[in-house]
Amino acid sequence: MNTGSDERGDVAMIAEETKPERELGSRAPEFIRARRALHLSWQVGVFVVGLAVVVAGVIMLPLPGPGWLVIFGGMAIWATEFVWAQLVLRWTKRKVTEATQRVLDPKVRRRNIILTTVGLTIVAVLAGVYVWKFGFAMPWNIEDQ
Repeated sequence: MNTGSDERGDVAMIAEETKPERELGSRAPEFIRARRALHLSWQVGVFVVGLAVVVAGVIMLPLPGPGWLVIFGGMAIWATEFVWAQLVLRWTKRKVTEATQRVLDPKVRRRNIILTTVGLTIVAVLAGVYVWKFGFAMPWNIEDQ
């Protein structure tokens, strides 16, 4: 690796290390946390709303829609109240940041560009062979020979 990418990685790591993380725990307003029954009903409400959003995201995975984005939105809703969701989101953010740093590495970018070019060339050759052999007919319009 060249020194330019090392410096960028070091700066990103230092910025990440110096950024204070929020405390774990409930982010409910103080008057809700002060009353146990109200806080418990608040947590149930947050859980139900988060569950509805996560289920909608799971349904969107095979269907059109931003499934993963909605799932992470549901996790963010849960993270306003539950420590386990906060820890999951911290782990996810850390992994996404690490993956971003790997993708920005010049060697990885060069490899990805080469693989994409090779893949597109293969697809173009296969499409050319198809058009040469069958013409510009759609597959369901091809007559049996």
